[in-house]
Amino acid sequence: MSDSNGIVLRMENITKTFPGVVALDNVSIDLYKGEVLGILGENGAGKSTLIKILAGNYIKDSGDIFIDGQKFEIKGPAEAMSSGIRVIYQELNTINNLTVAENIFIGEQLVKGPLKIIDWKGMNKKAEELLAVMNVKLDPNAIIGDLTVSEKQIVEIAKAISQEAKILVMDEPTAALSEEETQSLFKIIQALKTKGVAIIYISHRLKEIFEITDRVTVLRDGKKVGTLKTKESDSNKLVEMMVGRDIKDMYPKRHVPIGGVVMEVNNLGAEGFDNISFKLRKGEILGIFGLLGSGRSSLVKALFGANKIKNGEIIVNGKKLRIKSPGMARDAKIGLVPLDRKIEGLALMMGVKENITLANIKELGKSFLIARNQERRKAGNWVDEIGIRTPSVEQEVNSLSGGNQQKVVLAKWLESGSQIIILNEPTRGVDVGAKIEIYKLMQDLCEKGSSIIMISSELPEILSIADRIIVMSKGRFTEEYKICDASEEGLLRSACL
Repeated sequence: MSDSNGIVLRMENITKTFPGVVALDNVSIDLYKGEVLGILGENGAGKSTLIKILAGNYIKDSGDIFIDGQKFEIKGPAEAMSSGIRVIYQELNTINNLTVAENIFIGEQLVKGPLKIIDWKGMNKKAEELLAVMNVKLDPNAIIGDLTVSEKQIVEIAKAISQEAKILVMDEPTAALSEEETQSLFKIIQALKTKGVAIIYISHRLKEIFEITDRVTVLRDGKKVGTLKTKESDSNKLVEMMVGRDIKDMYPKRHVPIGGVVMEVNNLGAEGFDNISFKLRKGEILGIFGLLGSGRSSLVKALFGANKIKNGEIIVNGKKLRIKSPGMARDAKIGLVPLDRKIEGLALMMGVKENITLANIKELGKSFLIARNQERRKAGNWVDEIGIRTPSVEQEVNSLSGGNQQKVVLAKWLESGSQIIILNEPTRGVDVGAKIEIYKLMQDLCEKGSSIIMISSELPEILSIADRIIVMSKGRFTEEYKICDASEEGLLRSACL
């Protein structure tokens, strides 16, 4: 990226502190016109704080921000937007009771006539055109609350594009997108680059960083470690910069002896899938791979009693079960770490201890008489056992990093005695260091006799961690692979059958 392209954004020596924490310590970045700058770092590295300062959600303590060479004080979101800055956050900002078109043009509705009446027909047409550019078929009149997570994410992207951003920030934009949708997004990013839009791209997925960015800036513990041209770097170098140590093996797979069958599923059918059969063995990590819409999440919910089973049977430890609710799954020693931990797995405004003991609360007392000391002790044991980083067990879960939140969900099911643990995208929205910790934790659990069903859309992850892989497509199993016979090409081919 040459200087002749012009620096659109320069953030110099940005510092931000919170009580007892230096979130950013003299961090500087620059961003060129028509460039995609990747920002990497573990959770807590300062990425979100930097972006929130740029978006006007936080006020910097010191440092300067220049836009098109002019010093600019961003004191709130309005100033950021007026300067051409748009941010697509990982946490969706869609309004569920409005339509797709209303969400895209919220605050900037199209009007017509001297009375400035909202031009509903024009908005719907413009929304349709924007979605067509993204190669997405969504009804502009569809209610957002009826859409999937990935469809809501697409609406957020369309909203940012509609506002003709000069500087576009994307925070984990593909976290809920399929491979096909991700590639469509990348085509949009390339088109925006040719129009001179400068893009900051935050992702934990190194493959995406190498595919879409021009340069990469790495943050660690609130400080800038360095900036590299993407084509002159590699995964090992970036991981070392992020975690501050040499990591030779990102996927620490250990050999764990595989025992007898602990779960058998025969001809299972429910909404979204049918005729599913498989066996899970003691100490095994069974991987299930499939593209968005393959039926894998529907299968997970059925196994956990959250989706009504239409036909087939589930046998756990030789006993045929009719699992009609998550409570019955819990009693069968089945636990689920869901796709969206914040909505389905955690009580965000409650503490670490309450979340950990939630699924096993009956062991702590009756009615409102909870043995609080026992609750703290049990939670503290799991904090130590699986390495949850928290100031105390009283800490609100909402304030923890993604990796630590994921560990809290897992601790909840371990506390309830789960021996079969279903992990739906276990490292979604989790930084590299926390990913490695979760992989090691999975191995530890298997060594202690647990069995794991892991649903993952990250091919390197599932190929490296699973003992066996089953591929889903269109609500059915299309292929089963021994790990020694599996490849990225083979899994993708089976996922498209």
